[in-house]
Amino acid sequence: MKYTGKVIVLGLVLALGACTNANRFGGPGAGGTDPNAGFGAGDPLNSTGIDQSSLGAGSPEYFRQTIGDRVLFAVDQSTLSDSARTTIAAQAQWLIQNPSYTAIIEGHADEQGTREYNLALGERRASSARQYMVAQGVDAGRLRTVTYGKERPIEVCSTEACYAKNRRAVTVIAAGLGS
Repeated sequence: MKYTGKVIVLGLVLALGACTNANRFGGPGAGGTDPNAGFGAGDPLNSTGIDQSSLGAGSPEYFRQTIGDRVLFAVDQSTLSDSARTTIAAQAQWLIQNPSYTAIIEGHADEQGTREYNLALGERRASSARQYMVAQGVDAGRLRTVTYGKERPIEVCSTEACYAKNRRAVTVIAAGLGS
C-alpha cells in the first residue's frame, strides 16, 4: 500500500510536469534565436510569463524556471562547458537543500549521426552531468540517467541553430522514493 501511494504520487508529479508551456524551449512564438532562451536565466518573468518571485524556492517549478533544468553541449561532445558546470553546480546545490527530491538526467543528441551513435552520446552527456553533480555533493543514489539520443528533439530541423538546442542534458526533478 505504501509503495502504491508513492507510485501514484510520482505519476501525478510526472503528469503535471508534462503540462507546461509549449514555448518554453524557444520554439515558434517564443521570440529570439538564443539557444539558451527559456532555460531559467534572465528576467523575473522568464519566457513563460511566470513571475519567479512567486515560486517557492523548494519547488520543482522554481528549479526549472530559476536555476535552469538543462545544459547544452558542443557537436559530438560530452564535456561540460564552464557555463554548464555553473548550471549543474546550482542544480546540485538545490538538490542538496531539497533532500526529498530525486533527479533523472536525460541525455539528448541532435539528429545527425546514427541512432546507435546518438544513444551512446546521449548517455555520455547524461553521465557527465551526473558525475559533476555527485562531485558537488549530491548523493549518487538520488540520481539516475537515461538516454534518448536523437529520439526526443526540441525542434526538428536541419540548421545549426536548431541542432544546438537538441544537444543537451536535462535534469528532471521527481518526488523522492527513499523518504
